[in-house]
Amino acid sequence: MSNAQEKPVENHVFEADVARLLHLMVHSVYSDKDVFLRELISNAADACEKLRYEAIAAPELLSDDPSSRIILTLDADKNTLTLEDNGIGMSRDDMVEALGTIARSGTRAFMERVEAAKAGDGAQLIGQFGVGFYSAFMVADKVDVVSRRAGTAHAWLWSSDGKGSYTVSEADLAEAPARGTRITLHLMDDAKSYTSKWSVQRIVKDQSGHVPVPIDLIEKPGAEAERVADGTALWTRSKNEITKEEYADFYRGVSGQYDEPALTVHFRAEGRHEYIGLAFVPESKPLDLFDPEGKGRMKLYVKRVFITDDAELLPRYLRFVRGLVDTADLPLNVSREMIQDSPILAAIRKGLTNRVLTAIEKLQESDETAFATLWEAFGSVLKEGIYDDFERRAQLLALSRFRSTAADEATRSLADYVKDMKDAQAAIYYLAGDNLDRLKASPQLEGFRARGIEVLLLTDSVDSFWVTTAPDFEGKPFKSITQGAADLAQVPKTQGDVSKTAETTPAVSDFIAFAKAALGDTVSDVRASDRLTESAVCLVAPEQGYDRQLEKMLQGAGRLDAAAKPILEINPDHGLIAALASGGSDDFRTDAVQLLLDQARVLDGDKPQDPRAFAERLSRLFERALRG
Repeated sequence: MSNAQEKPVENHVFEADVARLLHLMVHSVYSDKDVFLRELISNAADACEKLRYEAIAAPELLSDDPSSRIILTLDADKNTLTLEDNGIGMSRDDMVEALGTIARSGTRAFMERVEAAKAGDGAQLIGQFGVGFYSAFMVADKVDVVSRRAGTAHAWLWSSDGKGSYTVSEADLAEAPARGTRITLHLMDDAKSYTSKWSVQRIVKDQSGHVPVPIDLIEKPGAEAERVADGTALWTRSKNEITKEEYADFYRGVSGQYDEPALTVHFRAEGRHEYIGLAFVPESKPLDLFDPEGKGRMKLYVKRVFITDDAELLPRYLRFVRGLVDTADLPLNVSREMIQDSPILAAIRKGLTNRVLTAIEKLQESDETAFATLWEAFGSVLKEGIYDDFERRAQLLALSRFRSTAADEATRSLADYVKDMKDAQAAIYYLAGDNLDRLKASPQLEGFRARGIEVLLLTDSVDSFWVTTAPDFEGKPFKSITQGAADLAQVPKTQGDVSKTAETTPAVSDFIAFAKAALGDTVSDVRASDRLTESAVCLVAPEQGYDRQLEKMLQGAGRLDAAAKPILEINPDHGLIAALASGGSDDFRTDAVQLLLDQARVLDGDKPQDPRAFAERLSRLFERALRG
């Protein structure tokens, strides 16, 4: 019995989410299982890069083996594939943390997407959302991991069949790497092709040929190693020498996704600060796009040494961009504190942001269809910059696209809107809410629609915020149609509109005064409306303060103690209003006024303020109508 077998073995159960994920991966149908090798190679390359970084402060960690490498060993007789790196390695605690849990906020959402795809084509889900090490269980019915952290005297063995538990024990030092990690995949019967030199070599060159660590392949135990990737950093090459396929392969490795990059930005900045930037805009939304803790995913290198992926190289509204920056202007031993306060990094951040936005602008000009796809995926995030980034606000407003009353499906730019404004129109009108169909049916739109005035329909949460900070576009201010007076008198109705011009008769004026008295301090005012042509009533916010949607959002988030009292606008030309103005008892009209207010609330997407009182009033009106 070997020393490793004599040492105590710890049994652990996977987190519930991990066990469920492994089950889904093994039992779902994926047409592209090759992705597991890319994931394992990416992890190995990261381990080598981390060692290079730690060795800046502790050169002894490299010992007498300073060159990073990844070695793949195939064994057709035993049906195994082994991947070994001489990177930073793992301690026992590292193993339990890294291989027993999935430490990312999108785990559950990812699993829901996998389950949803089981009935359809889920071929690219694994690569698209980057499950890393766990993808090995798509091809292996057992995985053994032996690892020794650089600078330590102990090695550890992690082992699992992927069915719900794993073991951790101290490994025999004689059988462990001097440092780094060795992963042995005991392949399933239908995965024997991964012991074929030509199959593995093809996968490595297609998917991992540009990782910054050399990759060697050993066809069978005892054979000589053959280099299949030289570890040349792709970003250091001239972009004229790099093919579209090479960029796509590198993007998949650096992003953990498996789609195509929608946009590639590769440049070398020279002058006061010299650095190389390689940034990719994904084709599809990353899983963590709306993670409240989410940050950018740009890696920082100094002289090809990986430093950190937490340097905030782009503003938060560009957090969907993936890639890296490599500079020689920072010292290799730069600390995280120095990074955040570095004027050099501030200059790099500004330059990189400008390059990415300029590339998006060029896409808008050259390929409107591709830009529309990009905007559909990331527009709601880009608009955060209108609120956050004063310096680039005008640039982001010009890029922005919106649904509006002027187009059923297509989006419109603000330049299109301003070009088509009515002669007497003074503002860019908008209506904000959380549901497009409800916005289209909003009574506040009626007067604008009757006059052919375009209204932007804003359904993203951030819309309610940026319109309060963006003063104008090309001199035209933004104005909510649910706040203040509509001021539509100066714009005539369109030809063919046969609806009457609203007139407030003395009887209607008296009814409005009665309604104002009956509602008391429930509303701030009751007035005749020039924005209603079909509905009897609607609610609007006072001129000062927040519009209706922003007020609801702030209240829902606990940022607003009490909402402003709304204004009830009444359509003086509506048949119901004319009938109520013509007579009836005070009790009857009081009930009617309260019901009109509740009707306006419902039209605004709210509920009656007092559902029981609403039901009682409605019952009394039914009884009155039936009595006749």
